[in-house]
Amino acid sequence: MSGTAVCLGETMAQVAPADGAGLEHSRELRLAVAGAESTVAQYLADLGHRASWVSRVGDDPFGRRIVAEVASRGVDVSGVRADADAPTGVYFKDPGPDGTRVHYYRAGSAASRMGPGDADRVDLTGVRLLHLTGITPALSEGCAALVRALMERAADTGTIISFDVNYRAALWSSKGVAADELCGLARRADVVFVGRDEGEDLWGAPTAEDIRDHLAPRGTLVVKDGPVGAVEFGAEGREFVAAPVVEVVEAVGAGDAFAAGYLGALLNGAAARERLTLGHRLAGRTLRSIEDYVPAAREERC
Repeated sequence: MSGTAVCLGETMAQVAPADGAGLEHSRELRLAVAGAESTVAQYLADLGHRASWVSRVGDDPFGRRIVAEVASRGVDVSGVRADADAPTGVYFKDPGPDGTRVHYYRAGSAASRMGPGDADRVDLTGVRLLHLTGITPALSEGCAALVRALMERAADTGTIISFDVNYRAALWSSKGVAADELCGLARRADVVFVGRDEGEDLWGAPTAEDIRDHLAPRGTLVVKDGPVGAVEFGAEGREFVAAPVVEVVEAVGAGDAFAAGYLGALLNGAAARERLTLGHRLAGRTLRSIEDYVPAAREERC
């Protein structure tokens, strides 16, 4: 495993109606690959960075398909292990007039069986960035311990720790447990991504400034506010970039695309405005598609 960036977390087989209708009435389904962290890794590779994805999948057709597809997009998958005793997770997208609902079938998945021992196979030597999300610690106690262990190791090696709150209520035992755990992890990161709506829901912090005051991050905080824009609080002060107007096809995956764009620009040494702008650009590409990952045209590469 090698790379400028290491992204760790679960990737699942994604099933969605081929015609864009709801699951209840669709006659044909399409199979794809989707996971927050591997999506970030794929976008980073697309932007010209060396990216690795670390996880576990089942020793099954879904797992093999996932690994092959992520690898085909230029991501190092040598840190992915196949588990013969647990399945690859699956989730279903159910489009509707009020947006897309997601149904997870990931309890007991191979990735949920990861633990702190898996940190031993994550080599951070020469790695500039470690990207984690709040989805992983919600999967199991072992996964939560793994995230904490990796954060400690990254802090020791001087690796930039990127953490996307990515709150998924269905994965947590309660909102209170999630609020405490996610706040604690965010405070250990160098770069934190959080949606304004997440901040309000989790911590009763309705504005970007309220979220900043609640988290009191030790590094950079990026608060995303959907079609309004995104604001960064960091060493350069406060920087806001409005979101471009986009005809939205589906919002799933846009947050991961934003994080990847921002981090790709960060790795290139770009300033705050450029980081936020590239984040919006990649998010917009995803918003205009039903795919979580949308490859860039050659002229869009940075």
